[in-house]
Amino acid sequence: MNTNRITNGAERALLENMLDRNREALIATVRGLPEAEARQRRVASLTTPISLIKHAAAAERIWFQRFWAGLDEADCDGYSNRDEGTFAVSDDESLPDVIAEFERASRRSREIAGRFALDDTLDIPREGTVSMRWTLLAMIEEFARHAGHGDILREQIEQPVQR
Repeated sequence: MNTNRITNGAERALLENMLDRNREALIATVRGLPEAEARQRRVASLTTPISLIKHAAAAERIWFQRFWAGLDEADCDGYSNRDEGTFAVSDDESLPDVIAEFERASRRSREIAGRFALDDTLDIPREGTVSMRWTLLAMIEEFARHAGHGDILREQIEQPVQR
């Protein structure tokens, strides 16, 4: 998908467009990386290029499937706990598999979000009362931040610093 940028229009359309563009930006940070490079750890945390995508898929499920749709963990289409497990990628999962997982979770999130008005709210532990508007903005922030992380990791992989 290659979402065209919109800069004017209804608030909902602008929010959804920005979220989709940030989803695509995050995927672009890993597209074309060889498997070994996608799994390279260049920082102390569990963050790798592939794990950023895995984490983003879990964030989609946590916010839209668990919180907004009210699904139990067993009814979600993948990992949906708020912990470090969101970054865990098994050895048998390829980069294309993880990208496809994120894309599936994103499609489901779009469908779930579409059921709610921007002003609809729910109570979430650790956050309090949140609106759908806030959730969309939080996801924009999350994926933009991680796309930046992905850009830096890719740069470190492709252009190692000479010392």
